[in-house]
Amino acid sequence: MFPKLSSVSKTHYRLLAVLFGGVLMAALDISIVGPALPAIQEEFGVDSRGLSWVFNIYILLGLLSAPLMSKLSDRYGRRDIYLLDIALFALGSLVVAISPNFWALLIGRAIQAFGAGGIFPVASAVIGDTLPPKRRGPALGLIGAVFGVAFLLGPLLGGILLHWNWQWLFLVNLPVAGVVFWQASRLLPSTTSPTQQPFDMLGTAILSIALISLTLGVSTIDIASFSTSLTSPTTLSLLLATIIAVPFFWVVEKRAVDPVLHPKLLESRELKLVGVIAVGTGVAEAGMVFLPVLAVVGLGVERYTASFMLLPLVLAMIVGSPLAGWMLARRGAKKIIQFGLLLVICGLITFGLPELSTTTFYLAGTMVGFGLSALLGAPLRYVVIRETPKQQRGVGQGLLSLFLGVGRITGAALVGGFAASRQENAVGYQEAYLLVAALISLVVILSAFLQSDSPETINERAK
Repeated sequence: MFPKLSSVSKTHYRLLAVLFGGVLMAALDISIVGPALPAIQEEFGVDSRGLSWVFNIYILLGLLSAPLMSKLSDRYGRRDIYLLDIALFALGSLVVAISPNFWALLIGRAIQAFGAGGIFPVASAVIGDTLPPKRRGPALGLIGAVFGVAFLLGPLLGGILLHWNWQWLFLVNLPVAGVVFWQASRLLPSTTSPTQQPFDMLGTAILSIALISLTLGVSTIDIASFSTSLTSPTTLSLLLATIIAVPFFWVVEKRAVDPVLHPKLLESRELKLVGVIAVGTGVAEAGMVFLPVLAVVGLGVERYTASFMLLPLVLAMIVGSPLAGWMLARRGAKKIIQFGLLLVICGLITFGLPELSTTTFYLAGTMVGFGLSALLGAPLRYVVIRETPKQQRGVGQGLLSLFLGVGRITGAALVGGFAASRQENAVGYQEAYLLVAALISLVVILSAFLQSDSPETINERAK
């Protein structure tokens, strides 16, 4: 069914295996930590709010890392930065496993995340550099499917390793990282930028301030008292810092010799459209976090079984990601992206139907899963590769990861806050999904302005 990636060369096949291994390792540590949280809470005596930072700090540092590591890969070569990312991830895993207290554990998670944040965009840039256009779609699609696999394997593997102790959930990363590091040092290309300009430290610092203030501002919002917490001095000051930092960052980048995010990329109409679509995709993806709660309050299922009701969504993403990559060579990126957006809208509207049932819940999850697979995997990353020069492909992939991350952060606050304002019953969550569907409808309209692949280009890629 899918084109054989091995038709390029056996070296490319081994290279893809190394990239998939790194992405899977980083993605697993988002979901695998869930089963360990009760044991971590008991050992270090932290409350639920403190425990949430085991996840929050991973998301925050990963968001900071993506554009920075992507830029460094453009400057110093994909191989060296990919190896650095793997090494940081392994070091962070070790620090977490031997942590004497909770603060040390959070430092370890931060180091882990700083390495993990660069793995996916750098891997995508390597695919853009090394594979011909007709092979990029399937390869990017398979990388997208890795996240679905990690979502399934994480809790299962975590439950098995917990039979010893929670530290093994992180120690198991060390031999895997060692193998990936060894193979990556042999197989990844080692090209660097021909000119080494001064690094954009000021731009990096301002971007970090903007992302940190945005993430912290959103995390301080209490969904149980949404309006009150949103207008609190802490939240307002953090969000105001973000609003101030963004235009300041733009001015600094236009003056920088070698900007961390090149203004020409940000001025590209095509990449602006991809950015808006990515933010919308992130919002929809974040909304799926609340599906187990909807299953409990809307369908009356037990909490311990609600998460299993996400299986149709996850399986649809695993199947749909490589399928979307394969279809790129036959239908073009624009059509696949629009089809994915429409599927997400249909799924969200189905979640919002007044008569929610198990059947409509599974049907909606399947539609959203296939829709997200057409957005999170190959198509958007393919457009970024197509629209960026080779020496800036890393930055382009980092920029896409940044837009997706911003969408996830705002989406979680939007859906959670809207549902909380409706007393967190089933109707509140359903109305929140209808609101997200309305926002994605606006994104569909904007997607009409994406550049269409010419029939000649599609036919050439399909050969």
